[in-house]
Amino acid sequence: MAERLTSGDDAPAFTLQDSTGSNVSLADFRGRNVVVYFYPAASTPGCTKEACDFRDNIASLQGAGYDVVGISPDPLPKLVKFAEKEELNFPLLSDEDHSVAESYGAWGKKKNYGKTYEGLIRSTIVVDPEGKISVAQYNVRATGHVAKLCRDLGLD
Repeated sequence: MAERLTSGDDAPAFTLQDSTGSNVSLADFRGRNVVVYFYPAASTPGCTKEACDFRDNIASLQGAGYDVVGISPDPLPKLVKFAEKEELNFPLLSDEDHSVAESYGAWGKKKNYGKTYEGLIRSTIVVDPEGKISVAQYNVRATGHVAKLCRDLGLD
């Protein structure tokens, strides 16, 4: 498992394709705050709830200077379908080889129903305008997480 990031660390650079087929890089957000959230699988109940919560709070997040990017190991066609169905208003990026998730400490051992396996750990990382980690939250719950993040960022 990759080491988890903490406040003050440099955010690992990445470039991934989004659900429109465009390349999106962390460098594209230089000079702005960006919420990078990692979720296990599009169109599952928890991931849908979390994505819709970000969608529904995007105006207040962007109004406070925070962009949002979602990253999962899903292939692009699944992300396209998910983004369209849920009318998501922020980029979803495909990290099929989970290299970006690993570099952010969001890939590792998980337990579910008594079984241990490797997988994506639901995580949210906030990167500041200089490319440093300002917030790193791991093993977050899908329900209520966006509201808690907004409170943590002083946006409530």
